[in-house]
Amino acid sequence: MEGGTKKVFTVQVEDGKPRKDGRPAVGPVFRSALSKDGFPPLEPDMKTSWDVFRVAAGKYPDNRMLGWRPVKDGVIGPYIWKSYKEVYEEVLQVGSALQQLGVKPGSRIGIYGSNCPQWIVAMQACNGYSLICVPLYDTLGAGAVDFIIDHAEIDVIFVQDKKIKEILSANCKSAKRVKGLVAFTSGTSEEITSADQIGMKLYSWKDFLKMGKENPAQPCPPKPNDTCTIMYTSGTSGEPKGVMLSHESHAIYVKGVDLFMDQFDDKMTTDDVFLSFLPLAHILDRMIEEFFFHKGASVGYYHGDLNALRDDLMELKPTLLVGVPRVYEKIYEGILKALSELRPLRRLIFNALYNRKLANMKAGCTHKTASPFADMLAFRKVKARLGGRLRLLISGGAPLSNEIEEFLRVTSCAYFVQGYGLTETLGPSTVCYPDDMSLVGTVGVAATYTELRLEEVPEMGYNPLGTPSRGEICVRGNFFTGYYKNPELTNEVMADGWFHTGDIGEMNSDGILKVIDRKKNIFKLSQGEYVAVEYLEKVYVFPPTVEDVWVYGDSFRSMLVAVVNPHEENTMKWAESNGCKASFAEICKSEGLKEYILKELQSVAAKNKLRGFEYVKGVILDPIPFDLERDLVTATMKKKRNNMLKYYKPEIEKVYQKLEEQRVAAKSK
Repeated sequence: MEGGTKKVFTVQVEDGKPRKDGRPAVGPVFRSALSKDGFPPLEPDMKTSWDVFRVAAGKYPDNRMLGWRPVKDGVIGPYIWKSYKEVYEEVLQVGSALQQLGVKPGSRIGIYGSNCPQWIVAMQACNGYSLICVPLYDTLGAGAVDFIIDHAEIDVIFVQDKKIKEILSANCKSAKRVKGLVAFTSGTSEEITSADQIGMKLYSWKDFLKMGKENPAQPCPPKPNDTCTIMYTSGTSGEPKGVMLSHESHAIYVKGVDLFMDQFDDKMTTDDVFLSFLPLAHILDRMIEEFFFHKGASVGYYHGDLNALRDDLMELKPTLLVGVPRVYEKIYEGILKALSELRPLRRLIFNALYNRKLANMKAGCTHKTASPFADMLAFRKVKARLGGRLRLLISGGAPLSNEIEEFLRVTSCAYFVQGYGLTETLGPSTVCYPDDMSLVGTVGVAATYTELRLEEVPEMGYNPLGTPSRGEICVRGNFFTGYYKNPELTNEVMADGWFHTGDIGEMNSDGILKVIDRKKNIFKLSQGEYVAVEYLEKVYVFPPTVEDVWVYGDSFRSMLVAVVNPHEENTMKWAESNGCKASFAEICKSEGLKEYILKELQSVAAKNKLRGFEYVKGVILDPIPFDLERDLVTATMKKKRNNMLKYYKPEIEKVYQKLEEQRVAAKSK
């Protein structure tokens, strides 16, 4: 639809309620317009995750299902593929071999490694034989892996070859309970011996398939309410928590996406291809792949190096790309860098075409009809940088900036949408509609099988019955069944059927949601003022010299400090203009740069009308981005604040000591 009538995405199914008898106020309940008369029922043969795959294998036996790039003599080759029929046969062999190890329905089976066909075969074998798949995070250290093996009581682990040594290391004490390890290809003779010494057998992939082929066992299909997977969330503090997800919830997700996609003229086909690089141990990639399997489409895996992802893009030429905001920030930065190298006249033409297409899209045109001339003249080159065939880009995991979302909606020559969800909600609880510019800067509206409302957070001043309506985002639907072995934590987040996400949202009268804050990332300064730290970090990341920022304070201090990752290119420009000739790391040690960045932070604080206690008073500069290697962020790039505090504490104490000395000196004058 172009221009004209206002689109209706949601229906309000309950009114808001004021605070009463100690219960917080809640806002109105919204549901997708696709479910205005109630949640649609599932088809009889599509009620479990196993059904999704089993039906697809029967319907699309010869379609390409799983692709990967073999490496020979250090050279990465082109993609090769397994069909749905071939994968199904391997699944039966792996499931049969697991029966030979004595596992019973309900046993927990671990999968530890990067995305690859073996990961999916092991997962589907769990589904087909009523076993519970437990991903072991490829991005977590041995301590968390040890915890999950013990906590979930895992019997067998499918493991990437290079991860075998971590399971067999002395640090992984719980490995002794494991009956068998199955390598994605094969282990070394030393690893086989080490496994034998602790009473564990290590199988090669070929030998395991052979054992299953020689001892075939019929699948033992799960029931809808059976647990499909226990997915441990990395969390930002404390031990991982095991999110239990049922087979029915997986089937509901697939049906919900089907109904959502059916609204649009551009239909998904068996020719669609998804490039998988976000960890399969995370819910977003897992559920996207399940939907692709349902449609008989293809999934190709990246070759293992995220820094060379563009090489996989150009080789695979996917039609769907799913990433966290950092992925799209890098794409955006790469395009801007290429633009900066153009001659001034060409940059002027690009900007004029951009503004023309943007105006047409805001007026209601689709991305295809807004300006075919601009697409042909300028934006097809952007599309070519992303493989040339992309039809849809999805951002999840955290909010993406308005500027980048708008830019990619205009220039990618593809649909671009954001969504919002958690492991507990099987990924997307909300979704944006493509080609609707009124949704830029939001995470969209309730997904097909989801109900949303906001709940009052009085200590932060958020009121869902105020204007604007703000509060903790609460979600209701067929989601997780609880945290494994942790009923206390389950009861903390579930009340009257509502899952309390811990995120703070703002919702308009049409049920369109923005994520604006995080309830848990709030602390009180010594003067009694509450600080919502995630909101401040969104403000303080705006200066050009700032790549990323972590804001810190506690109830024993009256001032905030920050650790800043400077933006390398813009920092080097600042250095050149100020006569500094040194490496980026050396420049980050200079007091001059610290003073400059602190002034930039205070300037942006003033522009955003932050309160005095929200101003950062001191900074630490770290030229190395917050990374997984130092365990400072989760795999979805969320800050691990407790770990950051441990890592930077000596420098933080020095900054506070210096600020105290300055305060005392100023007072004595």
